[in-house]
Amino acid sequence: MTNNSILEQAEANILNLLNDKARHLVRGRSLRSPRAIGDSVQLFLSEKRGLQQCLPASMLKSFEGDFERRSMEDMAFYDNENQYYAVDCKTHNLATAFNMPNLISVRRLANYYKNDFNTFCLLIVEYGVNGDEIEYKACHFKPIEAFSWDCLTIGALGWGQIQIANANRLEFLSCPKRKEWMIQLCERLELFYDEEVAKIAERKQWFNDIKDYWIKK
Repeated sequence: MTNNSILEQAEANILNLLNDKARHLVRGRSLRSPRAIGDSVQLFLSEKRGLQQCLPASMLKSFEGDFERRSMEDMAFYDNENQYYAVDCKTHNLATAFNMPNLISVRRLANYYKNDFNTFCLLIVEYGVNGDEIEYKACHFKPIEAFSWDCLTIGALGWGQIQIANANRLEFLSCPKRKEWMIQLCERLELFYDEEVAKIAERKQWFNDIKDYWIKK
């Protein structure tokens, strides 16, 4: 079973499990808080091992759901071929007009993908709130290289942060190839860094003018 087929098989299982067991994870005013719902869904799938139940038992070697908040993964597992899957769980309220979540530092991903046995996965749960319960509408469980660059962007944080440009508009590659995707990342970073250098030069000149103003004052 390939990486992608493992994750695709789990998508429907996750959606069914959430709608069956997790409609009332939060109550009252917390239903208005995407953060509260996101944290609760993550805990349900990681600490309560909900994700583990949704993976094919025949391929699962081990599962871990307890990571520090600053870790790149919220949960992780090894398959029986010693492939390691780091899973970042995201939730998206479909009622929001715009959402631009951070995914991972470009440097961290580049180092992580030096090992061919590593896969960085995004588990995106889309939901709506109906009265006093959460309705889970869709689940996308894919390696980051399955996300088309048409729906991604790079933000100016540290060395650069891969972001979803708009969570309402996800685009996926039917046959993702890590090598091609990573080359595209490097090409986009070259353009991004050139733009950042130009911005910094403009800012330096602006403050040089401010300095001259104060020297002459």
